[in-house]
Amino acid sequence: MTRFIFQVKYWNTAIKSIAAKSARFARTHFADQDGTSNVPTPSIEIYLTYQLARAHRRLHADLEARLQAEKISVEQWRVLEILADRAGRSMGSLAEQVLMNHPALTKLADRMVASGLIHRVADPDDQRRVLVHITDRGLAIHARLRPIADAHGRRIEETFGASKAAALRALLEDLADGHEALTRS
Repeated sequence: MTRFIFQVKYWNTAIKSIAAKSARFARTHFADQDGTSNVPTPSIEIYLTYQLARAHRRLHADLEARLQAEKISVEQWRVLEILADRAGRSMGSLAEQVLMNHPALTKLADRMVASGLIHRVADPDDQRRVLVHITDRGLAIHARLRPIADAHGRRIEETFGASKAAALRALLEDLADGHEALTRS
């Protein structure tokens, strides 16, 4: 019950803060079209999709720079992170988990196979399917990358604080999970 009360108080405070920031944002990001009209022209910054893409681009570039010490891209790291459990995945399942379309993942997988990070095998239950597995070399590189990725995540959480980071994670999960409902509308 105490946790629920804390969450309600936190969300009330967060909502008030968001409302104040939204009002300031609207005042600073809307301009007259021609200087004489009262019809506002929105700046691109008012679009949530733009702000999400902007944040993604900055965070992605920062992680990419940190992973380059191992000459690994963020997408390659995602593949290694998913496959590190040694369970193996179909290309379709892996594409969904690493947030890539199938053709792009196929090209990436080809490069990773050539580098000895992953390998493909026929699915023993369905010879038409191919399963992707991490190699011992891939596991060794993953072990070196894990602390880099963890430190990157901790820096983000430290910047915003644990409660805001948790709230953001929950909001983004809700947004991603709610996307199906949005596309039906």
